[in-house]
Amino acid sequence: MIFSSLRRLALAGIAACALAAAVPAQAQSLSAEQRAAVVELIKETLLKNPELIQEALVELEKRNQVAQVEAQRNALAAEKASLTDPATSVIAGNPQGDVTLVEFMDYNCGFCKRAMEDVRALAKDDPKLKVVIKDFPILGPDSVEASRVAIAVKNQLQAQKYWDFHLKLMATKGRINGAKALEIAKEAGADIERVKKEMEAPATRAVIEQTVALGDRLGLTGTPAFIIGDEVVFGAVGQAALKQKIEAVRKCGKATCSG
Repeated sequence: MIFSSLRRLALAGIAACALAAAVPAQAQSLSAEQRAAVVELIKETLLKNPELIQEALVELEKRNQVAQVEAQRNALAAEKASLTDPATSVIAGNPQGDVTLVEFMDYNCGFCKRAMEDVRALAKDDPKLKVVIKDFPILGPDSVEASRVAIAVKNQLQAQKYWDFHLKLMATKGRINGAKALEIAKEAGADIERVKKEMEAPATRAVIEQTVALGDRLGLTGTPAFIIGDEVVFGAVGQAALKQKIEAVRKCGKATCSG
């Protein structure tokens, strides 16, 4: 009971101090002595019950997370068209699918390589799934070079041929740069001289710039980042977790169904 009373007093004191800072002193109903007493009470209460600070920080973190999720959902709704824009994306699976799985990836991301098998299996096993791959090269110059090659190859190889190229490039061990990507592109049957020319084109660079800017607007801080329905899923969470969210979108229109 005493603890609850002290907590209420502390919270009331904090509110009073916040009010004192926001409103001119002459407009306050409390006298200077009363305000000083409130500050002293807060100090005394927090010194005796420092766990109150930890509780407040935990609550603040929860509120910040809720606000971040809400902001991200609003951004996803606003960027819906950009997420599946064929000019800046590779479309795999069923182009007319009832659910869309968007992956922001980097060819030098170890977790992206791990998640590749999950994405491939989902695209193969779910005939109603639309898969969208977006080059999001955030792991250095090598990644940017590899993405520029991939974007140029996309102009030549379509559908399954490009998908096979993408999967082989992702499965390549070691650091992937422009030279390695060109090697895989040649094996896939692309015109390498044309690829070399187009990978330097302003339009190719613009695709990467637009995708990176989109990722920034969505608050993406790493790869892989999956967009499913109204949620962003970070990391190689596994096929089962992705499938669960895909089915949830089919069931209730959201990546997580309530109730």
